[in-house]
Amino acid sequence: MQTETRNKIIDMIRREVVPAMGCTEPIAVALCVAKAKEILGKTPDKIEVGLSGNIIKNAMGVGIPGTGMVGLPIAVALGALIGKSDYELEVIRDVSPEAINEGKKMIEEGRIKIFHIPCTPSNLHIEVKVKSDDSSCREAEAVISGAHTHFVRLSKGGEVIFNETESDGTNDDSADFPLTMETVYEFATTAPFEEIEFILEAGRVNKKAAELALSGDYGHSLGATIRKCGMTLFGDTPLERMISLTSAACDARMGGASISVMSNSGSGNQGITCTLPVVSYAEDIGTDDETKARALIMSHLTSIYIKQSLGRLSALCGCVVASTGASSGLVYLMGGDFQQVCAAIKNMVANLTGMICDGAKPACAMKISSGVSTAVMSAMLAMNGRCVSEAEGIVAKDIDRTINNLTVIGREAMLETDKLVLKIMVEK
Repeated sequence: MQTETRNKIIDMIRREVVPAMGCTEPIAVALCVAKAKEILGKTPDKIEVGLSGNIIKNAMGVGIPGTGMVGLPIAVALGALIGKSDYELEVIRDVSPEAINEGKKMIEEGRIKIFHIPCTPSNLHIEVKVKSDDSSCREAEAVISGAHTHFVRLSKGGEVIFNETESDGTNDDSADFPLTMETVYEFATTAPFEEIEFILEAGRVNKKAAELALSGDYGHSLGATIRKCGMTLFGDTPLERMISLTSAACDARMGGASISVMSNSGSGNQGITCTLPVVSYAEDIGTDDETKARALIMSHLTSIYIKQSLGRLSALCGCVVASTGASSGLVYLMGGDFQQVCAAIKNMVANLTGMICDGAKPACAMKISSGVSTAVMSAMLAMNGRCVSEAEGIVAKDIDRTINNLTVIGREAMLETDKLVLKIMVEK
């Protein structure tokens, strides 16, 4: 692979695999509020937040780190009070008890208005308008669209400061290097170790989140429950360790723990699922750092490839994507070749396609556990020469067409499902 191509892929991985504190949807909202507040130059007196349906769906039921509270209002308030846009997806990492109390007061006083924008240019769309009673500057606006940290419009006092149509048009999605599964495999297996060693940090960061949850009480404590009570069913096995470690990190993240995880394609849960099954199994078999790094690259880059076609937010649960990546990484650790990696992916597509996303929440740990279990099963089948054939379901003979079949279902065919899920959630 040419150096220029490798560098583009490395840049893409570094952009897509980044630290995030808390669920990325409410955190992205807090980021947008923080930017608008910074433009205004003071803490606003009133905040108006307009959101796409997918943002609302993914922000309703998750804990906000360090607050003991759930949902968007406190995220909005903290973005205005202590948020720093330079921190990006760790925007509210300076949260304090004083800020939480002030945020509660802001909510109680009715200074925050949150509403749904039915038609938006992207499933990931956030519009924030902050207002001040001070006559020196009464209003500022910030808009994020397309990616969690991608600002497309900024204004102050009605005067546009930045508008993407007036810039070079570059954003996170258009900058992606177009991938194929063959390119993913070639890069993961041939890139110099020193160029990809950085991915090991994802394992260290996400394992730390898992260990926190295993020793505490976050979300539904699925990871800790499996670790403590699951021995009679799972035994002391690599599968038990993969499932408990991965679900525990999700418990911590969805339960509002004040800890960052390494995300993938804007999702912390996807980053966890891409990472921890691979790390856990690599440690069980005693592999070296280079082999572990290549397996992690295989997992993360496969997920990035699928998300290029699917989009950052969709009706298809992100654990389907991330656990498919994990399965490819597990095959690599088992000594599999390109054809066996492709077989594992086809086995995953045949099994998990259609799992709906009904918002980010503590119960995501259960979906992630289902994905990890399926990833192991799919990898085992592939290593034993078993692969779902093109005569079955949406699986095609060509691996890239198979992945496209998965993503077109999630991106297009499940749109009405997505609308109905949101309707059910907001009318409960």
